[in-house]
Amino acid sequence: MDEVFAQSKRFFTLPMKEKMKILRNEKHRGYTPVLDELLDPENQIHGDYKEGYYIGVEVAEDDPESNKPFYGPNKWPAQDILPGWRETMEKYHREALEVGKAVGKIIALALDLDGDFFDKPEMLGEPIATLRLLHYGGQISDPTKGLFGAGAHTDYGLITLLATDEVSGLQICKDRDAKPQKWEDVPPLKGAFIVNLGDMLERWSNGVFK
Repeated sequence: MDEVFAQSKRFFTLPMKEKMKILRNEKHRGYTPVLDELLDPENQIHGDYKEGYYIGVEVAEDDPESNKPFYGPNKWPAQDILPGWRETMEKYHREALEVGKAVGKIIALALDLDGDFFDKPEMLGEPIATLRLLHYGGQISDPTKGLFGAGAHTDYGLITLLATDEVSGLQICKDRDAKPQKWEDVPPLKGAFIVNLGDMLERWSNGVFK
């Protein structure tokens, strides 16, 4: 995890012209610049104060599977620019997916399902598992002015495993229908994952998990 954060920093400190060479494609692989994503259009005056990088499950271009949405080859920085970068990210992606499957077993058991329910090929056997590197600049969010590092949102998948550095900033709202909403700080925890439950899990569990 430390190596991934170090390598991530190496990428985000590259000149903008280098990062723009691997701009995100239609398969959601590659670089996303600052302000590119807008998570809460009702309350934001422009996009998020963050830049990112998307890495998915590697599928060769000549593989029929690559015709599916979200499947295909990744975009990578040139080896001479960031040697060893791809290998670090691919290893972390594989290992984080194993953690995701372990959390899936806990969720399955909590729903009175077999522990290996999510290991089936049609579940997490062929996951659309995305590794996202995120870099937030020095701008401070100001909700009264519609300025956000990342606007309010729910994650759309099954779960999100969030690894953090020592910088705080994440907030959660446990009841999105409350008026007014109550937002709570989530302190960073080095070496651990914060687990967010996504929209898909809420739907699949008929609202047992929010």
